[in-house]
Amino acid sequence: MKTAIVCDWLVTIGGAEKFLGHLLQCYPNADIFAVIDFIDPDKRGFLLNKPVKTTFIQKLPFAKTRYRSYLPLMPIAIEQVDVSSYDLIISSSHAVAKGIMTGPEQVHISYVHSPMRYAWDLQHQYLHETGLDKKLSGMIARYCLHKLRLWDLRSATGVDYFVANSNFIARRIEKTYRRQAEVIYPPVEITQFFPSGKKENFYLTASRLVPYKRLDLIVDSFASMPDKKLIVIGDGPDFEKIKSKAGPNVDVLGYQPNEVLLSYMQRAKAFLFAAQEDFGLLPLEAQACGTPVIAYGKGGALETVRGLNHARPTGIFFSTQTIEAICQTVMMFEANQPHFTVENCVQNAARFTPEQFHKAFKTFVTTKINS
Repeated sequence: MKTAIVCDWLVTIGGAEKFLGHLLQCYPNADIFAVIDFIDPDKRGFLLNKPVKTTFIQKLPFAKTRYRSYLPLMPIAIEQVDVSSYDLIISSSHAVAKGIMTGPEQVHISYVHSPMRYAWDLQHQYLHETGLDKKLSGMIARYCLHKLRLWDLRSATGVDYFVANSNFIARRIEKTYRRQAEVIYPPVEITQFFPSGKKENFYLTASRLVPYKRLDLIVDSFASMPDKKLIVIGDGPDFEKIKSKAGPNVDVLGYQPNEVLLSYMQRAKAFLFAAQEDFGLLPLEAQACGTPVIAYGKGGALETVRGLNHARPTGIFFSTQTIEAICQTVMMFEANQPHFTVENCVQNAARFTPEQFHKAFKTFVTTKINS
């Protein structure tokens, strides 16, 4: 079958972009479409060095750096992409890719990383964090998001089959679009993460430093536990804010190359994760290093971390995003530390290998095409 793969945008090489690479491993002859593509020519190996067909937004001023400002135009842009000559269309969507226009003789399978958070249940948080919740700019933003919701709901009818990256997102798809979704967990490059040496007496957290990741909460919690060491790895808009909160027992290292992050993951006593994520790669990468996880007990972490109620636990959850809850959970972790073995963590992470994803996704597609 002639296959097209449609994604939202290609700007940096993050989780969604790496996922696109795995779709191409499943369907190497597929053509690629995106709203914009600004990936460095020297870093296109994950795209099999294929050309990417883009929309008119590619040529608009400052599209490379201010592409999110063009969000109100993206529904129009994605609807102008012509995939009428393809039999199978696979969209990888966290924004507008699922809105690609298809006909009755085509099969459209949409792998949804999340319905647009900023347009739906997280709208108020998004507007507050971006400063768009006040005065005229706030009114304009709310109107644009209202129109975007209407389009997003309408465009869901053009999807034949939904696939979600977790049960958490499947529930969000059902709530938003009133559609059922198959759950196929995304691939994690487990082979790049592995145990090595002995554990040391420090905790680790790592992420892009943006508000919803709640690294500020983790740093504040360790200010209440001055006898415990915390390492923070990552960069982003909140870097200075988090740096200013760090006490003598907290080291904020900023961005670090993969080999440095790997070393800290291998040696850490535990990895802390305070965000409500759709899936969450970092907790699995930590477990692949034999490191247990202390995580917020909502979202995808509940599916990738095995709590104390499991026969072979790999982590422990805190129920609220508060300093008190994190401190209490760290103490509980230390009291139960012998239960969290390297072997348990590695075995759990092995459930999410690329090979398992490739097999499950191709089987799902084949079944739906032949049904």
